[in-house]
Amino acid sequence: MASYRPAVMAGYNSSCRAINLLPLQKNNYMQKSTITIDVMLDPNKIPEQINWAASDTNTEMKQKAKGMCLAFWDSADKSALRIDLWTKDMMVDEMGDFFYQMMMTMADTFQRATKQEALCAEMKEFAKGFFKKFQDSQVTEQANG
Repeated sequence: MASYRPAVMAGYNSSCRAINLLPLQKNNYMQKSTITIDVMLDPNKIPEQINWAASDTNTEMKQKAKGMCLAFWDSADKSALRIDLWTKDMMVDEMGDFFYQMMMTMADTFQRATKQEALCAEMKEFAKGFFKKFQDSQVTEQANG
């Protein structure tokens, strides 16, 4: 049976620490935050550089990233729209770390939104197992030269 209660809302500041968004009250205004992502491509349209900036940060400098995963939920189509990009200089070990950290933080987000602690714990156990297998495969690959 599907649950139709709204997910609990939390946001992130530029340091990626969770911040609570309070419900708007009468006579309050909505705050707008803008995130800009610039992707520099080589002649073959392969990402060489990813830079991003957020309007609610204290720094004026754009932040560099080697990879990004961005997802939007389309409730009309009931599907996720995604943009997954990484630069050609992102190392395989960095990709493994990146995915492990994303899975762990997705589990945290899922728990905050749904209060499903058992499922969150299961997601984290999967992420830990995934990362262990990834690390083991890296050791084996290095040993085989």
